[in-house]
Amino acid sequence: MDPQVVARLSGEFVALDRHMRAVADDLAWLRTQLEATVPQAPAAPSSPAQPVFTAPAPPYPQPPAYPARPAPYPAGSPAPRRTPWWQRDGAISRALAAAGAAVTLIGVVMLLVLAAQAGFFGPVARVASGAVVAAALVGVGLRVHRRDGGTVGGVALVGTGLAGAFLDVVAATSYYHWLPSALGLVLAAAVAAAGMTIAVRWDSQPMAALTVAAVAVLSPVLTGGLTATLAGFLLLLQVAAFAPQLRREWPYLHVARTLPVVLALSAILGNAAGHDVAVRDAALVLGLAVAVAVVGVGSAVFLARRESDPTVDTVMLALSTLPLLLSGFALPRWTDVTVQCALAVGVLVVARVVRDHPGHTRAMLSAVAALATLRACVSATPGDLLAVVLLAVAVALVAAAGRAHSRIAYASGAGFGLVGALLFVDSAPPRDLLSAHTVAAPVAVVVAGVALAGLAVLLVRRAATLGVLDERTVDSAWIAGGLVALYAVTSSIVTAGVALFGTGVGFTAGHCVATLVWVVLATVLLWWAATHPRATRLALGAGLSLAAVALVKLFLFDLATLDGMFRVLAFLGAGLLLLAAGTRYARLLGR
Repeated sequence: MDPQVVARLSGEFVALDRHMRAVADDLAWLRTQLEATVPQAPAAPSSPAQPVFTAPAPPYPQPPAYPARPAPYPAGSPAPRRTPWWQRDGAISRALAAAGAAVTLIGVVMLLVLAAQAGFFGPVARVASGAVVAAALVGVGLRVHRRDGGTVGGVALVGTGLAGAFLDVVAATSYYHWLPSALGLVLAAAVAAAGMTIAVRWDSQPMAALTVAAVAVLSPVLTGGLTATLAGFLLLLQVAAFAPQLRREWPYLHVARTLPVVLALSAILGNAAGHDVAVRDAALVLGLAVAVAVVGVGSAVFLARRESDPTVDTVMLALSTLPLLLSGFALPRWTDVTVQCALAVGVLVVARVVRDHPGHTRAMLSAVAALATLRACVSATPGDLLAVVLLAVAVALVAAAGRAHSRIAYASGAGFGLVGALLFVDSAPPRDLLSAHTVAAPVAVVVAGVALAGLAVLLVRRAATLGVLDERTVDSAWIAGGLVALYAVTSSIVTAGVALFGTGVGFTAGHCVATLVWVVLATVLLWWAATHPRATRLALGAGLSLAAVALVKLFLFDLATLDGMFRVLAFLGAGLLLLAAGTRYARLLGR
């Protein structure tokens, strides 16, 4: 009998006794209230001839006098004291069992590998000895588990034996090359299935998780490092360890079966960066990455729909797609683009078809799709046009977010827009507005600037309609978006002038047009302030500020930089526009 369980049950019964006594006291108090409110029959008169006078009723009904509520029942026997961890049943035994299992597995690896390097008895004897040790550990563990108090020891022994048997199969397949890969996978699957079956029968998540983790940690020693064979064995563990989760919430097993294969494949792909990979090896790694993604996403979505806390499932879903996101290190360019597009479409289909998964799982699927789309854009687009493509995708996503009322699509579009804006600033930095410079791809800069200006305005509008920003922050967002749009439009105009007319005339012409555009925008804002009462304060302040900034630019920069007719056109155009704006604004206010 487990003393810890007895102590816990005793404490629960004590708490239940306290609760029932408190309920009895409350019922007794309510009973006294009910008895006090029952009306009493009037007493009979002493003589029929003598009139009976009754006191007049009070103007307001008097509440019945309730007896005072008794004090709560004093606490019963004190709750059992919290036992220190070293005195709890199973704490020391679990620690010793875990240490013993780790040391035993290291000994099995030494038997299989280090003994061969030292020239001890032959390979057949080494593999046979490993199998005998594994079988003996499993047999003893099964026997110990049937005895009283043998749960911890039985789990440790059986888990160690199964891990040793799995390592023995890996050694015979990958280290000594006695067995073909297919047969080795079959034997490894049998060992993994036996382990999961015993773990399910004993309802022991630690046994399942620690067995898988031990095999994952020690397998690279037998496979000679990070190889495709190792990834195949770990993929087999990922599939076999999913069966116990069909009817149980075992999050630690989910981590133990997903993380090793993801890390192994990611490391293999990282090592392939910058090297020529054979077509056969690339196809093998790609197949493993696809299998890991399918198994990981499918199992995570299935588990997230029925578990009480699917946070671990959502994280494992994202990690299982990491090898596919990194597959470009080993694949040709257009193959990588195709893979990323397929990944994005696949996860979006899953998010669309499976309706009842949690919100954070849907958000994670959308994030994976966005990353895959970003990878496809980066791989398929030359560096000069990348900002244009990313900003175009951002505009499309934000526009779609407004129609579908989807904050996830809005966030994805904002992410693409941020990356595209950084690339635009890198290709058209602010210093290019102060002195004439040629641009390698002026058309791309002009188009990207126009797209960035439109995206800045669209982001703020959609943020207001989707409820991303409240009324207190919308004005600040409009100011920030307007500044971004103004910078993008100015850079596009100046770049277009330099591209059309050269660094001399084109630069001055571009700044002349930019100043006039600023004044036009200020005029439009003033008209908007006069015709839209709800936006009067913001539009009026923005229009007057932009007009003031345009005048400062006209006198401090254009007067010193522009010459000839461009200076005359800038002053005449700005002056006439401001006169027209003042006159129009006065007429609108008069109406």
